[in-house]
Amino acid sequence: MSRKKKICVLVTARPSYSRIRSALKAIDAHPDLELQLVVGASALLDRYGNSIRVIESDGFEIKTRVYMVLEGENLVTSAKSTGLGLVELATVFDNLAPDAVVTVADRYETLATAVAASYMNIPVVHVQGGEVTGSIDEKVRHAVTKLSNLHLVSTKLARERVIRLGEDPDAVVQTGCPSIDIAAEIARRPELDFDVFERYGGVGERIDLSNGYLVVMQHPVTTEYDEALRQVQETLYAVKTLDLPTLWFWPNPDAGSDGTSKGIRMFREREHQARIHLFRNMAPEDFLRLLVHSKGIVGNSSVAIRECSYLGVPAVNIGTRQQGRERGANVIDVDHDRHAIVEAARRHLSGGRPERDAIYGDGRAGARIAACLAEREIKIEKRLTY
Repeated sequence: MSRKKKICVLVTARPSYSRIRSALKAIDAHPDLELQLVVGASALLDRYGNSIRVIESDGFEIKTRVYMVLEGENLVTSAKSTGLGLVELATVFDNLAPDAVVTVADRYETLATAVAASYMNIPVVHVQGGEVTGSIDEKVRHAVTKLSNLHLVSTKLARERVIRLGEDPDAVVQTGCPSIDIAAEIARRPELDFDVFERYGGVGERIDLSNGYLVVMQHPVTTEYDEALRQVQETLYAVKTLDLPTLWFWPNPDAGSDGTSKGIRMFREREHQARIHLFRNMAPEDFLRLLVHSKGIVGNSSVAIRECSYLGVPAVNIGTRQQGRERGANVIDVDHDRHAIVEAARRHLSGGRPERDAIYGDGRAGARIAACLAEREIKIEKRLTY
């Protein structure tokens, strides 16, 4: 009997888990694969929702935990956290001796993972490469592409971009995005069968959601670090003007999130009548069910572009963070200006449900990813085609 192939998967942030969860399940269930799940960075921190609780409640065994986030949430600590991650992950990989390491998307932890594994001659598998966005994330994503040996991309255009970067076409596979697998489950059973305030608590008074509500998720843009406070203030006062019950989710731990968080706290102190309830984290299914039943999402999260396109949820995308990313008819773009945000939201969120778009996948990405990992020999050497 042949030995199972050991696949080490890194989950390092709240969005990373939903981006890879269906693949984790498929890898764990595959007879020829052994899942080595490593959880680290902000996924371990309570102030970002402590995603590890959700991961463990889903039944996954965590092989090891990696603490690698320095306080400060600025440009310097982002760079230093990358270095700390590189040091810590080298030890993790040395202990686990995986046959391949899977890293997701475009965060600094993704880069640290790919560098550590590459220098240790461990094949790197990159999920969600080849996409374009408007911040440092795009540079990180393309850098990870050049460090990776197998590319599991979400869209046809992403596959074409990775090949144009010089990667072997045989090593670039369009699997779809694993986050769409969860969205497909919700599309089949969209009922909102829980009380969000009882289940997740959050901060703020209980608000009446029965006549419709907004979901807001806005992260800092690392290349516009100094603008984070002003940018979130524009969104906050736009939401106040819209005067709809609002479920607002805390930002990612990126450079500038201190400014975003400060803006939210200042607003809460000054505007006691605003109908906004804040949450740090929740299970992916619950979050998507809230989105399905909302009037729409406002902010700059990729969930508005990816899952919401599949679910047909209207999205007002603010600023440059998602600039260049493929999008469906559910998205309308606007600058960081409170008046423009209000106008766009009133127009777009009252126009009925947009047509659903499967641009990022059909709901079967996880199974495809597990099959690729089991069936392919992932080679370290590359055939460059510049």
